[in-house]
Amino acid sequence: MSISSGNSSKTEILSESDNRGLVLAKNIPPPFLYLFPVNSRPFFPAQMQPIVVSAKVWEETVAKVAETAHKSFGMVFVGDIPPEQVEPADFSEVGCLARMHNQSRKDDNIHFIGQGLKRFRIKRWLSVKPPFLVEVSYPEEKEKITGKEEVDEIKAYSLALISAVKELVSTNPLYSEEVKQFIRFINPNEPSSLADFAATLTTVKGSELQQVLNTFDILERMKTVLPILHKELQVARLQSEISGEVNRKISKRQREFFLKEQLKTIQEELGITKDDRSADVELYESRLEALEPPKAALERIKDELKKLAILETGSPEYGVTRNYLDWATSVPWGIYSPDSFNLQEARSVLDRDHDGLHDVKDRIVEFLAVGAYKKEVTGSIMLLVGPPGVGKTSIGRSVADALGRKFYRFSLGGMRDEAEIKGHRRTYIGAMPGKFVQALKEVKVANPVIMLDEIDKVGASYHGDPASALLEVLDPEQNVEFLDHYLDLRVDLSKVLFICTANQLDTIPPPLLDRMEMIRLSGYITEEKFDIARNHLWPRTLFRAGLKKSQVKVTDAAMKMIIEGYAREAGVRRLEKNLQKIARKAVVKLLEDSKAVISVSNRNLEGYLGKPIFRPEKRFSGVGVVTGLAWTAMGGVTLPVEATCVHALERGFKQTGQLGGVMKESAEIAYSYISSHIGRLGADKDYFAKRFIHLHVPEGATPKDGPSAGITMAAALLLLAQGREVKRDLAMTGELTLTGKVLPVGGIKEKIIAAKRQSIHELILPGGNRRDYEELPDHIRDGLTVHYADHFNDVSAIVLS
Repeated sequence: MSISSGNSSKTEILSESDNRGLVLAKNIPPPFLYLFPVNSRPFFPAQMQPIVVSAKVWEETVAKVAETAHKSFGMVFVGDIPPEQVEPADFSEVGCLARMHNQSRKDDNIHFIGQGLKRFRIKRWLSVKPPFLVEVSYPEEKEKITGKEEVDEIKAYSLALISAVKELVSTNPLYSEEVKQFIRFINPNEPSSLADFAATLTTVKGSELQQVLNTFDILERMKTVLPILHKELQVARLQSEISGEVNRKISKRQREFFLKEQLKTIQEELGITKDDRSADVELYESRLEALEPPKAALERIKDELKKLAILETGSPEYGVTRNYLDWATSVPWGIYSPDSFNLQEARSVLDRDHDGLHDVKDRIVEFLAVGAYKKEVTGSIMLLVGPPGVGKTSIGRSVADALGRKFYRFSLGGMRDEAEIKGHRRTYIGAMPGKFVQALKEVKVANPVIMLDEIDKVGASYHGDPASALLEVLDPEQNVEFLDHYLDLRVDLSKVLFICTANQLDTIPPPLLDRMEMIRLSGYITEEKFDIARNHLWPRTLFRAGLKKSQVKVTDAAMKMIIEGYAREAGVRRLEKNLQKIARKAVVKLLEDSKAVISVSNRNLEGYLGKPIFRPEKRFSGVGVVTGLAWTAMGGVTLPVEATCVHALERGFKQTGQLGGVMKESAEIAYSYISSHIGRLGADKDYFAKRFIHLHVPEGATPKDGPSAGITMAAALLLLAQGREVKRDLAMTGELTLTGKVLPVGGIKEKIIAAKRQSIHELILPGGNRRDYEELPDHIRDGLTVHYADHFNDVSAIVLS
């Protein structure tokens, strides 16, 4: 790039040393300057170099500078802050006056050459937004030296700087061009310019260079620059030594390469080239040298290598043996990746990837803390249980990131062949090792994090039972010598961290469940879903669609409407699908009008997603109607129960609503208890004697089962007998016995989330579940009134109050 400035700048703007004689008006430095921020290293008066700025941000500033007669501007260091984000407080106090040359524009950037002229100090800010305008002063530098000792000291420092610069140029020829430019435009005999130029040759941090720029006293500046230059010289010497060593090694390798090529040619001419068998044996032997297999495995592999060396390459046995050795030498015997036990970093990784789930994060951090205390994570099998879409798989990835381990995932859903776990026998055609050996081969370390997804959906067939095969894998006492049928070798899986996921526990065999440490992930409430959508789902959706935040916006009210009206499930998978649907429709509109800015609000949301799937539910009410709480694999739900008298001709009891066996028994117990205690509970003691009672649980197409609706059914029958209804929003859960005791139930967190989702804030829970409720996070318990019942008398007192 040509620089057409010459020496004309010295006749128009006062340079650092040109302070002799009369000063004309046009030689006076401008008192007001437009500023450009520099974020890598400060700009010095001794510099002249190309500058590139973004036209979008700095076009107006460049235009303002170009309009001035002196074409001058200020370059000020702002540290590591991107130039587009700087504020006045980020600018250093001292900067460099520079002149603009050869301005041009290319694409979205503006190019020009900056010529450093003089230091200045910012006095006052006139504009705090681009274009930045400031009033400046130009403190005089101490250039007139009177004492002989000071003159000699400056001369000595100048010679030392010149000597160091010469040596630096000799070690790195790239500096020679900068020296030529310095000699061309600036007098090298001036100590001020010499010190500044020497500083520009270094690669120290920008903050250290700013200290040099801040120093107006020439002698102090030279004292500051000389150690920096010597340090740079030491680095350059070391770099030169390293480059020389690398070049010597490359020359040696090139020589070896040419000799090997010549040897190969000679062997081909003499007919003594190695055959495929020898090449295979050498390959597996070289792999084996880098591994540390157990003694038994090493002996077995060496036996197979001897067999391979004598087999004919065309025989079927050769292919079988070669495939076996390929797998056996691909297992990372004795190779482990180091674990990271930084608990603060682990917490930050979990918070970065997930909103909410504080109890789950605490449990995982506790698990890692034990590993940090022991300095190893071994013999660990975690089971993450929760509804679909709550982040079980992604939490497994976050644990691997927090530990600094490799991650491997495979799904057990629908797996019916135990050979996929323990491998096939070598006698079968197409035999392969099991999934765990395949995982170790892929990650190349013996201590990865392996996620077993959908462990509750493992099947069984005449091929065997994979769940039974997993017993050996997931037992810390047995997996140290896991036997793969294909390798027929003992593989140590004790250093592997297994993380399993499941939606429910009912289908997991008890012996397998007993080997795992269970962590429950419940569903999300609306507030948690909102945070997840804002912080994770929506940014990811925009990125995948190639959209910018400024192009498509979803208001907070619209986001809450999506959650409440279209994605009310426990997880966030349906929520993400609805956001993706909005993004797709937005892309169509942007293709029609590229400058459009799309805003999705409550008023136009139906145009993107259609009519809401879930409307505000009108809760069931009336005589004999009570709201219960139930747990499902998809999370918690509210469960209304209705009781009515069909006729008074004969005694009878009927249940409908596709109830399971356990739930029918709960209904019978509730009917028997209320019938036998009806007089004591404040109703007509003969009410059930000649009445036919019908108990119904709505949404009859949905199968229902479980014991937790016992007190809900009993309360419905009691209200029916008294002819009363619940006057407030109240929900309950608990198992009832024939003697009226209320037993604890499971799924408390999911049930409470379901109640809050329906704006029910008063609950009746079994006394035995007090601990489960008190362990819940504060944001879930906020706004709730909870009554604990140990006997149905407690329930009736609350319901009838």
